[in-house]
Amino acid sequence: MNTRHQVHRFPRRPVHLAALTAAAALVVTGCSVFDTAGDSSEAENPGAAGDGTSVVMVTHGGEGDTFWDRVKKGAEAAAAKDGITFTYVSDADPDGQAELVRNAVRDKVDGIALTLAKPQAMKGPVEEARKAGIPVVGLNSGIDAWKPAGLLEYFGQDEGVAGQAVGNKLNELKAENALCVIHERGNVALEARCAGIRKTFDGKVENLYVDGSDQRAVSGIVTATLRQDPTIDEVVANGAQYALAMADAAEEADTGAHVATFDLNEELVRAVRSGDIQFAVDQQPYLQGYLSVDALWLYRTNGNISGGGVSPVLTGPAFVTKTNAASVAGFAANGTR
Repeated sequence: MNTRHQVHRFPRRPVHLAALTAAAALVVTGCSVFDTAGDSSEAENPGAAGDGTSVVMVTHGGEGDTFWDRVKKGAEAAAAKDGITFTYVSDADPDGQAELVRNAVRDKVDGIALTLAKPQAMKGPVEEARKAGIPVVGLNSGIDAWKPAGLLEYFGQDEGVAGQAVGNKLNELKAENALCVIHERGNVALEARCAGIRKTFDGKVENLYVDGSDQRAVSGIVTATLRQDPTIDEVVANGAQYALAMADAAEEADTGAHVATFDLNEELVRAVRSGDIQFAVDQQPYLQGYLSVDALWLYRTNGNISGGGVSPVLTGPAFVTKTNAASVAGFAANGTR
């Protein structure tokens, strides 16, 4: 996964493409452009053209990351239902993400959904959107920053609470020494998770910072760390793909350490079912994407504000363990969990 992506700029014209169906909306992610396909006939898909409403989602997600594929898939489903022209763009670099938001403002879109992984970088662009009369909602990252930033609503997991739940789970499992691996330094959500674990876990917790763009290096660092300190009995990852790599690293280190993780995908659910991963915390990224886009449509059409603009709408945490993984597997295979 690249930690910095090409900044995608919208054409300097309004993106109100009412002739397109939402199911065939332009989707831009990483460095590629994808047509989500679909029937463009209004007769066969009544209301698909909607009223020309355009929504842009701007995240810090990395290219090829299955977590963000699920966020995007949920957003696309809501856009198709509501007849919205939807665009997804991302840049892991905070300055690049900020420029993407400014581009959306200049294009006079009808709504913006964004992540606040680096809240300070989003402060200026969000203010520009507000001055332009464009409603902005938050998702996934920034639960402590969305109200000060002036966002209308927020959809996601309280990462501090999720971390505390993981700390309690580790206590149940009789773990004593945990390594919390952060693959993106400065990401407020990841830091909050590890801090939450530290609040409730009775044992020792250390943060390990790695470069998430190099999976091979991540595996090597985790293997070396476990060998240097064989008392580490739990490795907590902050993403499904990292957890799978860390399970291999733990096996190679051969110190008896177990692996748990935040977030999941289809392969991760299989690993939980097999016992290679102890458990996963699901924040339901599909739901985050869906609710964010649907909320902008509801605000535009009916003045609704989920949570009253006071409280976030929580989508997690939910634990996926060996006992309940089978019930999640089908949804994971569909790319919605």
